Amino acid sequence: MDLRKLKKLIDLVQESGIGEIEITEGEEKVKIVRGGAASISPSGQAAAVTGAMLAGPGEGGAAPAQSVAAEVKQEGHIVKSPMVGTFYRSPSPEAKPFVEVGQAVKAGDTICIIEAMKLMNELESDATGTIKAVLVENGQPVEYGQPLFIIG
Repeated sequence: MDLRKLKKLIDLVQESGIGEIEITEGEEKVKIVRGGAASISPSGQAAAVTGAMLAGPGEGGAAPAQSVAAEVKQEGHIVKSPMVGTFYRSPSPEAKPFVEVGQAVKAGDTICIIEAMKLMNELESDATGTIKAVLVENGQPVEYGQPLFIIG
């Protein structure tokens, strides 16, 4: 199933307030539960997928970033990850980061890339202000809804 379709389904569940949705497309089956885990089942086999499982053993998932967000305790707009993937601050390893702490950004400016299933997805700022904090390290796995930046 296409990553864009999955994101639209997740957005639909969040915006509509429904508890869960299950979609079957060919041999693939996706079940999205609000506040729960997404379940993707090829050929009808049960396979629960959570952010912690996708992060892999010992990589920590979202817990470190959430604790950093709690420690920072800065007021401002929190930019959250729209998907599960790998967080990159710059377009290539040798390039400078899209944004730095203290840099002014406008809504629509590219602030990072999230790689998901070999697709590079540019994340744009949804607020205008100054970057107060970057809550994720370059190359770290991120979960859906994980705080990435604080914009003040």
